[in-house]
Amino acid sequence: MNKIIHTLAVWGVFIITLSLTSTAAKAANEEQAATLYQRLGGLAPISVVVSDFIDALMPDQVLNANPAIDEARNRVPAPYLKYHVTAMVCEVTGGPCKYQGRSMKTAHAHLNITDKEWARMVEVFKEILAKHKVPEAEGNELLAIIGTTKADIVAAVP
Repeated sequence: MNKIIHTLAVWGVFIITLSLTSTAAKAANEEQAATLYQRLGGLAPISVVVSDFIDALMPDQVLNANPAIDEARNRVPAPYLKYHVTAMVCEVTGGPCKYQGRSMKTAHAHLNITDKEWARMVEVFKEILAKHKVPEAEGNELLAIIGTTKADIVAAVP
């Protein structure tokens, strides 16, 4: 009888060990598989960064030297822009949001954005990421995503 109890105890410990190992491995895999959205902290921190970014862009003298950008800034309410940019960032980083705005090409074609203006926007974005202490790896991923839109946004020859 003692041998049976001992054998069951050994098997019980073995099963518990396997279970704990499996749980630890699963947690490690989930951490590795976390989306950029999750690593950024979800919708609340993304919306705060986007809000500060738009607030920094709106009065920017380099960008507003372009009459088309200046006119758009005066025509499009900042909260509306913040909503759409937040939804877009949420979606492209793996979050649950669905961007329902216009394509980047359609939304920016009439603005005649130059490489200089693009570079200024990226500079401001980096400043906002640093202000909010967004980790470098996640910031670089965001910049890479933004970079994929450049061909659709930059339309003018400087």
